[in-house]
Amino acid sequence: MNIVILAAGQGKRMHSNLPKVLHPVAGKALAQHVIDTARQLGPEKIVVVYGHGGEVVKSTLAADDLAWTKQEPQLGTGHAVMQAVPELPSSGQTLVLYGDVPLTKAATLKRLLQAGKDGLAILTVDLADPTGYGRIVRDVDGNVVRIVEEKDASVDEKAIREVNTGIMAIPSERLAGWLKGLSNNNAQGEYYLTDIVALAVAAGLPVRTAQPDGEWEVLGVNSKVQLAELERIHQRNIADALLVQGVRLADPNRLDVRGELTCGRDVAIDVGCVFEGKVELAEAVEIGPYCVLKNVSIAAGTRLAAFCHLDDAVVGPDNVIGPYARLRPGTRLGPEVHIGNFVEVKNSTLAAQSKANHLAYVGDAVIGQRVNVGAGTITCNYDGANKWKTVIEDDVFIGSDTQLVAPVTVGRGATLGAGTTLTKDAPPDTLTVSRARQVSIPGWKRPQKNKK
Repeated sequence: MNIVILAAGQGKRMHSNLPKVLHPVAGKALAQHVIDTARQLGPEKIVVVYGHGGEVVKSTLAADDLAWTKQEPQLGTGHAVMQAVPELPSSGQTLVLYGDVPLTKAATLKRLLQAGKDGLAILTVDLADPTGYGRIVRDVDGNVVRIVEEKDASVDEKAIREVNTGIMAIPSERLAGWLKGLSNNNAQGEYYLTDIVALAVAAGLPVRTAQPDGEWEVLGVNSKVQLAELERIHQRNIADALLVQGVRLADPNRLDVRGELTCGRDVAIDVGCVFEGKVELAEAVEIGPYCVLKNVSIAAGTRLAAFCHLDDAVVGPDNVIGPYARLRPGTRLGPEVHIGNFVEVKNSTLAAQSKANHLAYVGDAVIGQRVNVGAGTITCNYDGANKWKTVIEDDVFIGSDTQLVAPVTVGRGATLGAGTTLTKDAPPDTLTVSRARQVSIPGWKRPQKNKK
């Protein structure tokens, strides 16, 4: 079995410089969804027909298992498949998919391939409003005899509700010959792939149909309106699947998963959260409203308050994070760590029961267990050219408004007084203070504005 993906369309109604098939649904290009589904079917070959967007489409979607062929000019779907024929083996089935129809399930396509195992098969769907689609014309016995495009359809044919989705499973040995028999004598002046249905009937081959589980599987994208509608359909499908698994969603209509989200038992997700890349939430994790998580693993029992941003971080069990906390790439938190409001952590590890609860920056640091990082603390890790490491050993107390000028080490059990600027290592079990002597000047007057 071979697959041809048609991805040459311009998408004028998108009103965008970005090729239509590269617009994203759930954070992934429309055509990439189709390619990923195609791979699930285990084809011998996948051929992508590209045109508008040219090398941008090819370079964005490039992969070792894809063959590419260019359609220029674009003269219809039949003409597009003609361009792919030289790349295709002449045996088995050829499955034709569309780069702007991203949500068709692999299970649906397997049914279609099964239906066409000894002939030609068409994926069809019944629509309440079939406007714009080619109609499936059947004889009195219910056999498919042809597909008529709307612009060429009679009044009676326009009343047909069963429509062609364009997705077909075609016997490969017949494909090249049928394509040569196509004509562009129609209202569009194009070569329709759908015309091979009549050729199959004339050749005495059975033409069968299969239908998707949901209409949304065959919805295409031709405008930003349709793109937004498809996004919400897809996100609601993801939300429904999470609900079935036992995840508690405050509002399934206000969730965005732009990658892979894995949840354990009793996970709770509040409104407006965005999940990108690969995100793993273990048992009883709670995600507060309007959090953004990208490539994150969170262990059991951790709670995120509102408006936290986590990127490429590993969070241990029973942490309390936020609100308004930011964990940047390279952050690794042990058990029972507290990261509070307006705290930023980057490329640092915090061991068990350490806390940075208020207005702190922790960068390029290794922090031991039971460390208290006071409000306003900054690790001064960058000298304008290079990054340097701060090491804070177990049971250290860091007073508020402290600056640690890396490279520097704070020994186990040490205390740094508030306002300290640490430029040398602080010894263990010792109070280290660095601050100017306090002076009060009696009789001092504030400057006054000059009177005009």
